[in-house]
Amino acid sequence: MTDVRIVYRKYGGALHWNHPGRVLGEDEYGIWATVPGGTVARKGDGPPVTWETTAIMLFPRDAWWTASFNTPPHKSEVYVDVTTVPEWRDDEVTMLDLDLDVIRLRDGRLILDDEDEFAEHQLLLNYPTDLITQAEQTAHWLLDAVGERKGPFGGAHLDWLSKAE
Repeated sequence: MTDVRIVYRKYGGALHWNHPGRVLGEDEYGIWATVPGGTVARKGDGPPVTWETTAIMLFPRDAWWTASFNTPPHKSEVYVDVTTVPEWRDDEVTMLDLDLDVIRLRDGRLILDDEDEFAEHQLLLNYPTDLITQAEQTAHWLLDAVGERKGPFGGAHLDWLSKAE
């Protein structure tokens, strides 16, 4: 396993969530990493936040999203951020968080979160039209894929979780 720095930024470059992880490997879906319970993260330069549960993260090679598969008792089973395509440089993966999130809760409910933040940032951060269109299309695709448990959202993370333990 290789240590990696996971860095989300907002459009314009401002630092957003950032924390360490460990690369587990890759498959047809992308590169998988683990973020163990007890990991300390920060939102921008804010105070440290300690994550209580383990997450297995997926960074696809050419898609506009990243996914976290959370272990119980975390309230969300799957949390997918709509982002730009993740970029790898040395021991860091970076992407722009585009606000929209698709969340599958443990009880099966599916949520498209932060639509208000997305609308606000379109104006405040001056999102280009093509970025808005790509983010919206990705969010709608994710709602279907996560809801129907298609592709990596159908349990592919479980093999990676066993390798992380």
